[in-house]
Amino acid sequence: MALDKILSIGGKPGLYKLLTQTRSGFVGESLLDGKRITVGLRNNVSVLSEIAIYTLEEEVPLREVFQKIMEKEGGKKTKISHKAQKLDLEEYFFEILPNYDEDRVYASDIKKIVQWYNILVENKITDFSESETEETVQTAAADEE
Repeated sequence: MALDKILSIGGKPGLYKLLTQTRSGFVGESLLDGKRITVGLRNNVSVLSEIAIYTLEEEVPLREVFQKIMEKEGGKKTKISHKAQKLDLEEYFFEILPNYDEDRVYASDIKKIVQWYNILVENKITDFSESETEETVQTAAADEE
């Protein structure tokens, strides 16, 4: 399963798998406990494939950050907990993404990234490659040039 089917819902812990869309929103299933919830269009929802992390030069897609964590950890869960001290989290993240923008990426963001990565690994969702739609769009853009 690709990251374009995984959601973060504001005010709800963990991550959710998109099951189906409805007229008034969609149905998601928690990756933590398997419970299904209906989410309206008014909720703050983020698709993981659309999230990027600020660096000093550009924005790096979250999937690339997850890929770097996976390479560092050998495909296992992180050695550091998302509940670790701020300084420890920042040091860990610096090893993963040395040029991240420390002014715009907060400790709370790093906590979420570590927690989300561990949830994805627990659920055996480790395909952090680009989705087919992203590749198609990028290929089409390159062909036009």
